[in-house]
Amino acid sequence: MLSRTADHLFWMARYTERAENTARMLDVNVQTSLLPQSVEDAEQGWRAVLGISELLHSYDQKYDALTQKDVIDFMVRDPGNPSSIASCLKQARENARAVRGALTTEAWEIQNATWIKMQGYLQTSALEQNPSDFFEWVKHRSHLSRGVTIGTMLKDEAFHFIRLGTFLERADNTARIIDVKFHGAKESKQSQSGQSQSQSLTAKDGSTPIDFYYWAAILRSVSGFEIYRKVYRDVITPERVAELLILRADMPRSLAACMSHVLSNLKNVHNDVSSDTERFAGKLHADLKFSSIEEVLEAGLHDYLTVFLERIFELGNRISKDFLVPLAA
Repeated sequence: MLSRTADHLFWMARYTERAENTARMLDVNVQTSLLPQSVEDAEQGWRAVLGISELLHSYDQKYDALTQKDVIDFMVRDPGNPSSIASCLKQARENARAVRGALTTEAWEIQNATWIKMQGYLQTSALEQNPSDFFEWVKHRSHLSRGVTIGTMLKDEAFHFIRLGTFLERADNTARIIDVKFHGAKESKQSQSGQSQSQSLTAKDGSTPIDFYYWAAILRSVSGFEIYRKVYRDVITPERVAELLILRADMPRSLAACMSHVLSNLKNVHNDVSSDTERFAGKLHADLKFSSIEEVLEAGLHDYLTVFLERIFELGNRISKDFLVPLAA
């Protein structure tokens, strides 16, 4: 397959997945913003959303203050933000159009129709009236794109490059969500430590009703709430949330599951220069497969995820060098 064709398919999938992940992040923050919290905690939550995508500086350059309305607008429809949902879906559609012949009619029509409907959606006040409905629509369109790809495309190199882009992007985003949300929970705990017991209901394990809704919202952001209940059948604890989202290979959006798919798709597009990249991905997958949550937490969750994100970035560069149009320096 021509490297330029592979590049378009890979980035079509990454942009589609990125739009869905952005919708998930925004939706969980809309939900958690409804919980009782201080103005500082609410602002920190929205600042964290921008931090996940490394867009805090760009936002601060454009806006004088940080508000929920402005963050949502910036992350959804701003054409100057390359990671906004509108920008991602536009880029996904443009990449699909460039390789129209490598896609089935159904796969192309989903990308094209999503972009057209998106433009109409954003011309109404639907986003302002009920942002969660809009985020569900974005997630649904991403599900349709994946389902049509799996259900209609030949399992050839084109298919594997699409899947490779999907899972590499998902691994990166899941790691960012875990890192930022666990850091946010730690800061929130510290800010609440000065409150008396009479100010909040506290269980024997030190958890509060707000803790439950916070962690439940994070699990829902990665479609993991029902899975958590099925796997653990007990109270939601940060340690188990981390284990589910990092090490459980049977959790579809976990780091372990994503790297398993990345590795298998890399093997299916193997070429004469990709052996080192496969070994690099294999080591990253092995670290997840054979680690325990106790080892991860003992090493420090933030440090562990920082190293993981650096390795994912390096893996993306290696894939670009071996198979795609190399990224600009």
